[in-house]
Amino acid sequence: MDLEKQIKKIVGYKTWSLRKKVDELLRIDHEMYMNLGCDSTKKEIQEVKKSSRLIYRAITQVSPSDGYALEAHMMEKDLRV
Repeated sequence: MDLEKQIKKIVGYKTWSLRKKVDELLRIDHEMYMNLGCDSTKKEIQEVKKSSRLIYRAITQVSPSDGYALEAHMMEKDLRV
């Protein structure tokens, strides 16, 4: 299944709690990074980062504070006030 479709499907579940949606999206993100290895090309690494951004944006829709923290960490933003 296409990643974007999978993300939309998870975000659209009415019976799942917010935590379950976020956990499932993070599990997908985790699997992508775990499949990278020392033999992965730069293109593959960039594709995983691009996919992570899609996942983090979906998490922002579900839980804005969690999504912002994840995106900020990915973009290396300073979270201090």
